[in-house]
Amino acid sequence: MLSEPKTLYKLMTLYMLRQVNFPLSNAQLTDFFLEHEYTSYFLLQQALNELLESGLIRTHSTHNSTRYEITREGEETLDFFGKNISPSIVQDMDQYLKENRFQIRSETGILSDYYKSTSQDFVVHMEIREGKSTLMDLSLSVPDRDSAETMCAQWSKKSSEIYAYLMKQLISGDA
Repeated sequence: MLSEPKTLYKLMTLYMLRQVNFPLSNAQLTDFFLEHEYTSYFLLQQALNELLESGLIRTHSTHNSTRYEITREGEETLDFFGKNISPSIVQDMDQYLKENRFQIRSETGILSDYYKSTSQDFVVHMEIREGKSTLMDLSLSVPDRDSAETMCAQWSKKSSEIYAYLMKQLISGDA
């Protein structure tokens, strides 16, 4: 076992990120560590920041979420030091990912963000991803920040319905 608990948290994070083929959100990682009482929120955030600073993970951030993915260097580090994670902890992580895979995948596959454009309106960018593949990428211009925030919130609820509607309309031969 490792003498430095924070080193263990870093290795556990790298392990979880390598086990999935999509980025995990800060909330998803935090949920696992707190649910299993491995560490506190603040120690986990410190470990994540150190992994980021050392180039072992990278982030993708939006207005309301930060998602993490492992880098090549992170995979090499895990290959070298991963054996220091106890089998019972590996089992906990594998079980958590297995039990929550659908929810985690759906949370991570529906993305939305907005930014102010040069013409002073707001552009809402929405995506549906399956793993690392983009199924749908949509950007819409709206007049104000409130509309942009509302669209981002609605996207997570209605993206499947909108995707299905667009596919049906674009694939059908009806004029």
